[in-house]
Amino acid sequence: MNRALSFGNQNFGQVNLKDQRRTRRLVDLVDVMLRHPGGSLPDKLNRPADLRAFYRLMNRKEVTHDVLITSHADQTRRTIAVQDDTVLILHDATELDYSTLTTLRDHLGQIGCGTTVGYICHNSLAVRADTGETLGLTSQILHHRATVPKKETAKQKRERLSRESRLWVKGAKNTGLVQQGPLVVDVSDSLSDTFEYMSYEVNHQRHFVLRAKENRKLVKPLFGQAYLFDAMREAPSVHERQVRIAGTTNHKPRTATVQVSFCKVGIALPAVRSGEYSKEPLELWAVRVWEPNPPEGVEALEWVLLTNVEVTNAAEAEERIAWYERRPIIEEYHKGQKTGCQIPAMQFTTLGGLEPAIAVLSAVATTLLRLRDAARAPDADKRMATEVVAPEYVEVLTSHYCARLSPTPTVKEFYMHVARLGGHQNRKCDGFPGWITLWRGWMKLQAMLDGRQATLRRQTKRCGKT
Repeated sequence: MNRALSFGNQNFGQVNLKDQRRTRRLVDLVDVMLRHPGGSLPDKLNRPADLRAFYRLMNRKEVTHDVLITSHADQTRRTIAVQDDTVLILHDATELDYSTLTTLRDHLGQIGCGTTVGYICHNSLAVRADTGETLGLTSQILHHRATVPKKETAKQKRERLSRESRLWVKGAKNTGLVQQGPLVVDVSDSLSDTFEYMSYEVNHQRHFVLRAKENRKLVKPLFGQAYLFDAMREAPSVHERQVRIAGTTNHKPRTATVQVSFCKVGIALPAVRSGEYSKEPLELWAVRVWEPNPPEGVEALEWVLLTNVEVTNAAEAEERIAWYERRPIIEEYHKGQKTGCQIPAMQFTTLGGLEPAIAVLSAVATTLLRLRDAARAPDADKRMATEVVAPEYVEVLTSHYCARLSPTPTVKEFYMHVARLGGHQNRKCDGFPGWITLWRGWMKLQAMLDGRQATLRRQTKRCGKT
């Protein structure tokens, strides 16, 4: 593998581990993992020597979560700087359950309903606004949920450094500002709807879109209403569009026809000061998306989005909605962390070993989403697969499918046939495969390549003896 172009070298080749041999070993181990990104650590590093080396490296005092995730985030920021379209930073958190690691139970925080322990893993994932292409993490915070006194006052909660609502500000702060390059917009769901977070974004010249949770009081009434949701429900529709709604346990995925309205709003200071922020109201724009005629038995869709990127016409409102619609990508990423790379399955006996390993595997998990991105890229049906995939993978796949797949497939043809290995039927009604299907197919393709290479090695060995 070309070290200068490898994923390991790009993301970790510059990290300072006090010894260049450690850095080179880390780069090599990450590149080995990229061949088998899914499964447990023994699956990723199936040579015992590599697995032992990884455990030893992660337990070095010079190798920390902060050092490794900063190295990956620096590479992501370099990638952002050269983009030619708006970049979205998707912020969200997921839980990493390590209740089975009995030696660490006393050093971890409560998660879930309080019966399990682990981390609140707050991720900030950069994606292109136009294509949804994954660029990498700009921040990752491993948060230990604190045990809070029963009679904690509002002032004590506001000043507590371990307060969970601080994570939104920390994630944005860790991401930093891109001085030159595309517009960068922070995108988050309703849990981020705190006055503290919005005030930070405004006062630090950042841009954001979030889904409102609180029916906040307005500085001045709009349409005769003093509160945000009430006022937006009076604002007239200016546009109609389609919104794709993901499926749930009880409902199939569907496409909803929605109405759109927008207006400028002044958000008043909260009655109770629950965070740290300047004592000034916020001038923002609100965009409401609602479904006037939902199917029978289905809850109508309604979003009220808040942003400090101005909205002066229907086209700009449409763009802000499109930005928010990219937010579920980070939920796919969390599946990549947990289901794909199996980060919660790691068996470490110290936090010093576990935390840097989370950083490494979290960087590797971004590559699972890139499988999906490659198949959906605008030029995927024009570029040759060998431009983005090593020729040996193309050769093995085309040999497997014989006449069904051209010897020189496009990127799209290649990945759709990888998806077929993963169980996708490639029917028109099936749409594009998701990353999990592509990942399953890629694992089978990797096994086919490994088998072919092993056969060639045996043949070469026999020929050498004769």
